[in-house]
Amino acid sequence: MLKVGDRLPAGTLYEFIEVEGEGCSLGPNAFDIGQATAGKTVAIFGLPGAFTPTCSAQHVPGYVAAADELKAAGVDEIWCVSVNDAFVMGAWGREQQTAGKVRMMADGSGDFARATGLELDLTARGLGRRLQRCSMLVVDGVVRTLNVEASGKFEVSDAQTLLKQARELHG
Repeated sequence: MLKVGDRLPAGTLYEFIEVEGEGCSLGPNAFDIGQATAGKTVAIFGLPGAFTPTCSAQHVPGYVAAADELKAAGVDEIWCVSVNDAFVMGAWGREQQTAGKVRMMADGSGDFARATGLELDLTARGLGRRLQRCSMLVVDGVVRTLNVEASGKFEVSDAQTLLKQARELHG
C-alpha cells in the first residue's frame, strides 16, 4: 500500500472539461499523474463513488468549502479521485459546484486504485472495485501525508484534517 515518502504511481487520470482553454479540448482529457503533480503541492482525496451519500453530502462539499483555505496553506490544486468515468465525474462536479476549486479526476478502470494499494472491494454490495476513502498531500509527486479511512468511516480524510496538515507542512 502507498505510504508517506512514496512517489505516486505512474498512470493516467481523466477529467471532463466543459470549457475549452489552456490547451485542453472539450470533453474528457487524459492527464499523466507524474506530469500533473510535478513541481506542485496537490491535495488529493479519494472516495468510493460519485453521487454516493457520504461522498456527496460531506466529502466533496468539505473540500469545495475549504478550497481557498487550502490554497492559502500552499496547496496548488485539489483533486477528487474516484473509480468512475470522466463523464460521471464531470456531471457530479457540476452538481457539487467544484469548478475552479476541485478537479474531478476519473480513475475509470481503477488503475490508480490498484497501483496505490488502496483498492476497495465492494462487489458484495454491487459496486465493484473502488478507491478506498482517503486523503493525501503530494509534493512534486511524492506523498507527504496520507490519511486512510477505516471501512465505513469518515473521520480522517476530510478537508479540515488535510488543511491542518497543509498548514503544518508549509509552516
